[in-house]
Amino acid sequence: MNTMVLTCAVTGAETTREQNPNLPVTPREIADAAAEARDAGAAILHLHVRDEEGKATQDLKVFKETMSLIRKKTDIVIEVTTGGAVGMTPEERLQPVYLEPEMASLDCGTVNFGEDYLVNTLPEIRIFAREMKARGVRPTMECFDLSHVYTALEMIKEGLVEPPFHFGFVLGVPGGVPWSMDNLLLFSRLAPPEAYWTAIGIGGKAAKASIFGALAAGGFIRQGFEDNVYYEKGRLAAGNAELIERAAAISKRAGFTLAEPGDVRRMLKLKEI
Repeated sequence: MNTMVLTCAVTGAETTREQNPNLPVTPREIADAAAEARDAGAAILHLHVRDEEGKATQDLKVFKETMSLIRKKTDIVIEVTTGGAVGMTPEERLQPVYLEPEMASLDCGTVNFGEDYLVNTLPEIRIFAREMKARGVRPTMECFDLSHVYTALEMIKEGLVEPPFHFGFVLGVPGGVPWSMDNLLLFSRLAPPEAYWTAIGIGGKAAKASIFGALAAGGFIRQGFEDNVYYEKGRLAAGNAELIERAAAISKRAGFTLAEPGDVRRMLKLKEI
C-alpha cells in the first residue's frame, strides 16, 4: 500500500495538564482537538473522555456529548476506547460501544501499566468482541504483549472478529514490551498477512520512532497526547495537531498519500454514519 492512515489519540486516560497544559479535557476542547487533528492529516480519532474534574470516565452521557460535538465539526472516524483507565470494571469500560461508534479498541490481554496493571481476561475479551460484532463496531485489536497477538488470532479463529482486521501494536508502556524495531516486526509478522496494523509508541522517543517504524514495516501511525506530550526533547507539543503535522510531513516525504476518513471507511468496511 502507498496510503498512510494517521490516528490521533488526543487525550488518553492518564495524561494530565501538569504534564502538558495544552491537554484537551472538556467535550468541546476534545472536539476542537479532533477537528484540528483532522485538518493536520489524521483520519481516525482515538477517543477517551474526562469528567468535570478532568478524570478519565466511560460515562455514556459524556461520550455521547463529545461524539456529537466532534461530528458537528469534522468527518474524522471515531474510535472509542474500551480500555478506559486503571481500576475500571469491564462493565464500565464497555459502555461506549453501546453508542455504536464506527470503531473501538479491543484490549487483547492483561498488561503491566507502570505501577498498576490492566486486566483483560479471555472471557472478558470475548464479551467485548461479541458486543462489538453485534453492533457493527470495527475493533482495533490492541496488543501490548506477544501473547495478546495470539489472543487476537484466537478471537479471529472463533469468528468473534471478522475481516478486515486492524491491529494496534502498543510498545513502550512501562512494565510492558519496550519499543524496538525488532519487537514491532515480531508483532506485525504474527498478524494475518492481509491485516492492517498501527504502530503505537509510548513516550517521546518511542512515539517519534514509531513513525519511521511504521513507514519501514508497512503499518499505520498513531500520535497524540495519550502517547506523548513532547514535540522534541525539552519542548512540549503545542497541541495534538502539531504531532500529526510532523507524522503527515514525514509520510509525504516518504512517498505516501494520506488517507482521508472516507478512505478508511472503505478500507475497513465501516458502518455508514
